[in-house]
Amino acid sequence: MSGCEIKVVTEPTWGQLLQKFLARILGTLFFAFFTTLGVLLALYVFGSVAKAGEITIPRAASQHKATLTRAARAYWGLDAPVSVFAAQVHTESWWRNNTVSHVGAQGLAQFMPATARWLPSVMPETGKPAPFNPAWSLKALCAYDKWLWSKVHGATDFECMAFTLSAYNGGLGWVNRDKAKAKKLGKDDWRWFDHVENVNAGRSKAAFAENRQYPRRILKERQQAYVRAGWGPGIKP
Repeated sequence: MSGCEIKVVTEPTWGQLLQKFLARILGTLFFAFFTTLGVLLALYVFGSVAKAGEITIPRAASQHKATLTRAARAYWGLDAPVSVFAAQVHTESWWRNNTVSHVGAQGLAQFMPATARWLPSVMPETGKPAPFNPAWSLKALCAYDKWLWSKVHGATDFECMAFTLSAYNGGLGWVNRDKAKAKKLGKDDWRWFDHVENVNAGRSKAAFAENRQYPRRILKERQQAYVRAGWGPGIKP
């Protein structure tokens, strides 16, 4: 029997049992805590990404809402697509009245000085040009859009507004040239989206890219943010 070890098994004390029980409880609590923390962190990250894709209306916009609404209705009637024009100002200047672009466009509606001087000749009621006066700038934007709207044609109001916005951004002459070329290529010159928008009658690459983004951003992205915020109707496809 020598050389054989005998292992003596003793029952755990109440203190030892309590210690094990508490260790298990703490382990479970720590696991639950860090699991919950991970889930919350994931929700925060994905939520931030989702919010990044949303359109944020600048705080400065609210002080001009009533002025824009009056101007839009004066030229477009009581069912004026105010949210489209709000999205247009959003795109032009981010509602910063003192904005001057690198090419010299001024104010909320980013009128070039030459265009501002010319506008009263076709829309006399706009009065003396004052691009840095918000009231004049918003009235002039709605008036100029209305004038351009009367000069273009589209298959629907949505398409017509796309042509109008393209003309506001790059000039009516370019729109007419793009339309003519699109027709020669067998495209529908009454549709801007997926037809005329894909035709370049001679603009530079940068100017062409900017002009094509302009109606899309306003009509397909930003106007809905203003509709949801209660600015008034937009224009549906």
